[in-house]
Amino acid sequence: VLEQFLQEGRISALMWEVCEQQAQAGSPELQEALLNKIVCLPDHVSNKLQGKNPPVFFPQNYFPLLGGAIIQVLQKISDSLRGGLDCSISFVSHVLGKVCAHGRQKEILSVLVPHLTDLTKSDCIWQRICWRLVECVPDRWMEAVVLGFVQRIPGADVLSRLLGNLVVKNKKAQFVVTQKMLLLQYCHTTAVLQNLLGYLSLDSLRRTLLVKVLQELLETWGSSSAVKHSPPEQQQYISKAILICLFHLKESEIEGCRQELLTSMMEGVKCHLDSNLPQIRRLGMIVAESISSKINADGPVLKFQVKFIMKFRGNRGFKPDNPGHYSKGNAANWLAYFLLSIALLSRDSASLFPSLHSPSQDFIPCVGQASDDDLIPYDMSEDKELKTKAPVYIRDCIEVLTGSEDVDKWEATIKALESLVRKNPAATREVSVELAKILLHLEEKTCIEGFVELRQRAQVAVLTTDPIPVAKYLTSQFYSLNYSLRQRMDILDILVLAAQELSCPKSQGKTKHSGAQKPSIQLLPGSDSSKDWRRIVDERIQSKTRRFATGQSQVELASSPNEFSSVAGHFFFPLIQHFDRPLTTFDLLGEDHFVLGRLVHTLAVLMYLAVNTVAVTTIGKVLLEFVWALRFHADSYVRQGLLSCVSSVLLSVPSERLLEDMTEELLETQSWLGDVVEKDPDGDCRRLALQNLLLMENLKKKL
Repeated sequence: VLEQFLQEGRISALMWEVCEQQAQAGSPELQEALLNKIVCLPDHVSNKLQGKNPPVFFPQNYFPLLGGAIIQVLQKISDSLRGGLDCSISFVSHVLGKVCAHGRQKEILSVLVPHLTDLTKSDCIWQRICWRLVECVPDRWMEAVVLGFVQRIPGADVLSRLLGNLVVKNKKAQFVVTQKMLLLQYCHTTAVLQNLLGYLSLDSLRRTLLVKVLQELLETWGSSSAVKHSPPEQQQYISKAILICLFHLKESEIEGCRQELLTSMMEGVKCHLDSNLPQIRRLGMIVAESISSKINADGPVLKFQVKFIMKFRGNRGFKPDNPGHYSKGNAANWLAYFLLSIALLSRDSASLFPSLHSPSQDFIPCVGQASDDDLIPYDMSEDKELKTKAPVYIRDCIEVLTGSEDVDKWEATIKALESLVRKNPAATREVSVELAKILLHLEEKTCIEGFVELRQRAQVAVLTTDPIPVAKYLTSQFYSLNYSLRQRMDILDILVLAAQELSCPKSQGKTKHSGAQKPSIQLLPGSDSSKDWRRIVDERIQSKTRRFATGQSQVELASSPNEFSSVAGHFFFPLIQHFDRPLTTFDLLGEDHFVLGRLVHTLAVLMYLAVNTVAVTTIGKVLLEFVWALRFHADSYVRQGLLSCVSSVLLSVPSERLLEDMTEELLETQSWLGDVVEKDPDGDCRRLALQNLLLMENLKKKL
């Protein structure tokens, strides 16, 4: 009977009768009971029939049917209003609100939105019906209704027709639209953001909210605390919202808040450039460029020399090299350019921007200006390169690098230094510390290609040739005065590369040739081996066959001692002992947190390379204590390094030593990892913590 009741469309008649009773002050208890039965009917039927309910009571079938019934009731309300009769729409609003609050926005709004979009195109009565439909939704259900409409309506103009000035009249709706969906949530798509902010810009009463929203977004974007503690996805979401707000602002509105925009831009770009994450720094550059090009349309604009490679089709007027042009000529292209720049950041930045992947290369010098095109190049086709002979002794190299004014000889020396150091280990050990000091302070005299790599390879060669004294020197200089951050990070890179080289076994291969001559096998008459005639024939064929290629040679790797084993402590312990002692120009626990992040990652690599060494247990225990001291650091890059340290300890220290010597430390670390998985705002930190917990579970299985 109930199934027939639904299929005949009687539920719309029931709701229409309640609407008529509301106009005549009907019983509120009866209306509440009917509301619960209508919205929860699939649940009630399923409980009674124990899962054997007919398909019409499935939620995916019932709620679209209910949406069609609501359209029929609204049609009757429209006819009643045109006839001059009174009726109430609040019961329909309650049904819509409760259905959306139960999580069925998709099913019911997939029916309501297309019909209401068509009916409100040219009918003002239908527009007022839609406005009253959402305005009469109780506050406890308003968020679900507004969110459902914003996500499923195809454009800002349609959203404005269906919702009207709801955000002005209803405080709950205003909070959801201007606060919760923009500042507290970041799961919505760019299209939803454009619908939402476009809706605020389409009416003069709502434009004041648009300016207010922009100010709050810029305040959050420029907050150093928000940059440190919010995930990159949320910062990208807020940046997109800022761009869309700027796109909708008029010139008069920009003029009224120009100084505030400029102040917010300068504060925000400083916070973003101070971040350790390249993705966040580039995001700050993009937003700063967009704000600058918008507020200084006719003047100089802020321009970072970071280029994004993008391909556009069908729009030859869109030139990504000049985004300031878009704010004057084509605002849609201006918005598309910066939104696409942010969208590219959310993908793999290492593959999209290989030249920007290194944290120290955010600012790339602009090579090749347009004014250079008029210069006539010299004819150098007949020029001959003069080759300068490189020094053949280590001490001669030191003299050239420290005092020679001959640029060609200096270039030849820096190119040949690595091979010279490796060929003369005894001579290198005599002056190893002096040579390491010279290379650490060496600056580029000429525009030699690959200078940084050549210097680094020479430093690694010196360190691997004489590890202990050079490692002592470099680790002591890391905490010394009068060094730049770049030099300190160079020290960390050299230590890691040298440790990798020392820990790798030296391969000495012996080649076995498969084509060696084999003795022929004679078949004796009457022998029992005549049964294996096929094998013997094959062996004879093999022995008499001439081969002109022997195939790939097989290299047997010879075992060799781990050279890093005896020097691991000289690399590790001096680096970790002074991290909490600030210097005049160097404070790892203060503003130099980027170097702290690099230090933590370096310690994780050294721990991993110390596997199977004598000191691995001691190093692991000290490293866990170091991690415990810094576990609540505000910077996500540092926390990622700390979690990598935990992974290195779990992978490098033997499980017996972990369970016997570090039981207490492991229990404390496990509790902290659980908190990171649940509460850390950074996605990479949560992923690393989960991997560490899985490694610990594998340890438990060995008990």
